[in-house]
Amino acid sequence: MKRSLHTSAAVIPLRRQRDYRLLWGARTVSITGSEVSKLAIPLTAVTLLTASPAEMGLLTAAASVPALVFGLQAGAIADRLTRHRPAMIACEVVSGLAAATIPLAWLLGILNTPWLIAVALVVGTAAVMFKAANFPHLAVVVSPAQRTEAMAGLQASYSVATVAGPGLAGLLVQVLTAPLAVLAEALSFLASALLLRSIRTPDRHEPARSQGMWRDVVEGLRVSGTNPVLRALLGAGVTINFFAMTYVAVHMLYMVNTLGIPKGLIGALIACSGLGGLLGTWITTRVAGRFGENRVLLVSVLFFPLEILVVGLLGGPLWWKVGVLAVTGTLTGAIVVAFSTCMGAITLREATPELRGRVNATMTFAVQGVMALGGLAGGLLAEWLGLRAVILVSAAGIALSSLWIWVSPLRPGRVARHDTPSPERVP
Repeated sequence: MKRSLHTSAAVIPLRRQRDYRLLWGARTVSITGSEVSKLAIPLTAVTLLTASPAEMGLLTAAASVPALVFGLQAGAIADRLTRHRPAMIACEVVSGLAAATIPLAWLLGILNTPWLIAVALVVGTAAVMFKAANFPHLAVVVSPAQRTEAMAGLQASYSVATVAGPGLAGLLVQVLTAPLAVLAEALSFLASALLLRSIRTPDRHEPARSQGMWRDVVEGLRVSGTNPVLRALLGAGVTINFFAMTYVAVHMLYMVNTLGIPKGLIGALIACSGLGGLLGTWITTRVAGRFGENRVLLVSVLFFPLEILVVGLLGGPLWWKVGVLAVTGTLTGAIVVAFSTCMGAITLREATPELRGRVNATMTFAVQGVMALGGLAGGLLAEWLGLRAVILVSAAGIALSSLWIWVSPLRPGRVARHDTPSPERVP
């Protein structure tokens, strides 16, 4: 029965599939709300609570700590569940309620920085669990033949949020004040929960036999490290994120102080990346459908260093620099979506159903955990080598990620075998 449902769904475009529209809408609403809070919560801490630099550092770190502390265990828990959707709904409800305490505490006069940090930890932990359950849940809602298109659509959610979120955040902060603007995030989480609750596709998953939390986690690590395709994706993801964060650590200083880009234009250049992501969504589904996810991955990874290299070498009048940065930012946005979409589709294809939660959690843990190290390395290297040198080193480092992909079974000559989706297991 499961296979026949997938077969029939395969001929229906995703945009006409009610449950996928609900899933996409839930993610878009939730992520856009989170983009609002990225501005509103720090502004609350700085302008209303006069947070110290140390407190701001703790507040910033609180968002990523759950992924490091709880990320691997979340994957093991997801693989034990017989149904993923209730866990996803619960995570959104908990996040919404936690975020709603910020404007409530402010109105009551009891809001402080530790309160903001506690909320960030709760929301971050719920987000880790949500992502662990959402990855295998996608395989239930979408047929194997449409997973790349579905992944691209979900990547588009991030692009929409990147374009709309900052502007919406600025408007809400101006009209409502920063603490009340956080209410938009709370409402977005609750709206997401309602949309997920409306999905009708049967949510059935045959859980993996648990051998204990530690052994379950180790099994996910083992599979991710021994499967040659998953190992290549993991290595490339870690390499890209490490050197991307060395770049992020210094690029704002470089853009303002060295290139002389006005601060008001930096937001517009960031929006170009979001627009590029939307373009990449449209292109990726069509190109991957014709040439396969492997070939798209092989090509897209070669272009990852482009924007960073251009930034490091750029000079000339302001109009030229802004124009070049807008073009390369748009292209990079499209490239990132193409790579991320195909990476997700290949991971879903290579991991067996009972291990999808743990494999995805291992990938997330590694590629997010290395970001802190990359940011620290970028700051320290800038003190020693200078800003431009760090940017060029970052471009060279990201270029190394292509080696992981091109020496793996994804390379030409083996593409045909790995582009064929493996049959779904039927309970």
